[in-house]
Amino acid sequence: MLGRVRRALADVPRDERPQDQPVARDYRRTHGDRTHAERVGLLAENLADYRADVHRCGPAELPALIARLLAERGARSVVVPAGLPPEWLAEADVERLPDAAENTARDLDAVDSVVTGCAVAIAETGTIVLDAGPDQGRRRITLVPDHHICVVRARDHVVDSVVQGLERLDPAHPLTWISGPSATSDIELDRVEGVHGPRTLEVIIVEDAAEG
Repeated sequence: MLGRVRRALADVPRDERPQDQPVARDYRRTHGDRTHAERVGLLAENLADYRADVHRCGPAELPALIARLLAERGARSVVVPAGLPPEWLAEADVERLPDAAENTARDLDAVDSVVTGCAVAIAETGTIVLDAGPDQGRRRITLVPDHHICVVRARDHVVDSVVQGLERLDPAHPLTWISGPSATSDIELDRVEGVHGPRTLEVIIVEDAAEG
């Protein structure tokens, strides 16, 4: 395979950089025209198809909903990114572990849940993308705890396609692409959840009353 790569690159000047050659980007950007409500609905449908638990609420209902989901889970502790809006957890009766560099995998494994925001939510693929922003924290805090609550602000975060999502993301940031709970079928084709991330993903889509 490497030999084929070398042969394919044989006529490329050594000082040529990828950005020196224009790339045609006239491909389809989305698969259909959607209203905002249709876009959000498609996201919710595809998230559920990936076995994420999807909830929808208004901004004022968010703290109570997060508190209820944590209580139903039996969560007594939660990892909190530094920039998570404090009002999100205002009604939750849980111990809060700040996202800190000194937290080990063992520390995080002892925590029941993590609550984050997101960078982008892609409707066509049911994918949530985290970019280590202030309300998301370090990548590892969403990979070790077994329960992840991710808040998606519909107006700010939801796009139709991967193409539109990539336009909003900085490739220099650590990007985590999440399509449902962690799972694999590599072992005898049996689905096993929680192998390299949380077994339970709960996505809260927050919509203003005027959105539609």
